[in-house]
Amino acid sequence: MILQIDAHLHYAVQAETDIILQITVPSFADQRILSEELLLSDSLHSGSVLGEERFGERKLLHIETDFECSYSARVEVDRPLLDVAQLSAVAPHKLPSDALRYLMPSRYCQSDELQSFVEAEFGDSIGGERIARLRDWIFERFRYSSESSNSQTTAVDTFVHRQGVCRDFAHVLIALARASSIPARFVSAYAPYVTPQDFHAVAEVYLDHTWHLVDATGMAASNQIARIGVGLDAAEVSFLSSFGPLMFQNQSVHVRVESE
Repeated sequence: MILQIDAHLHYAVQAETDIILQITVPSFADQRILSEELLLSDSLHSGSVLGEERFGERKLLHIETDFECSYSARVEVDRPLLDVAQLSAVAPHKLPSDALRYLMPSRYCQSDELQSFVEAEFGDSIGGERIARLRDWIFERFRYSSESSNSQTTAVDTFVHRQGVCRDFAHVLIALARASSIPARFVSAYAPYVTPQDFHAVAEVYLDHTWHLVDATGMAASNQIARIGVGLDAAEVSFLSSFGPLMFQNQSVHVRVESE
């Protein structure tokens, strides 16, 4: 599947400000960049570093005037569509070192507060079956609402209120997976059937000795997703982080399957 991705950001600033930008898609075995272009407005400094887990790239910018950027890319996604329910768990003592950190509670995913619930409700399932049931439970019980959360909303907040956006759905699934002793991490991504179109967020769980994408919103199948970055939760893979005040002007994201 070939995705055409177009994203545009525009923010106003009143004084010199540092920002971190992570919106480009990295090439890996299951997603390959066919072409891309990133256009950035003038900055006083521009550099780049690798993202978390050496996945993707972060732009480090120091700006003094309005910031605009445009990103376009053609990405070939070549990832099998697997039934996550058929995948087996990997016991914590057999996990590789880079997966162990994704068993731990984090700022937005307080998995330690949800262990009693997950065992009471889903204790008769393990591994991929547990993940499939958690995904379906969130999809069926939670309402997708853009007005129901903000940048401070945690998995426990969303669990209580039963509503949120893709970021919140991903946080809840990650927290419940970690509470089930299954490593899970946050993935920022592009996907074609997200409504409304925007940067998307899904979970990635460690089963059968590798990582598998899972979207609790039901809007994106694993073979339709182009990953941008990964991390413990949204705090580690924000598409834009500012160390000074920014004033939103406009933003657009459009992702389509090329044959459409």
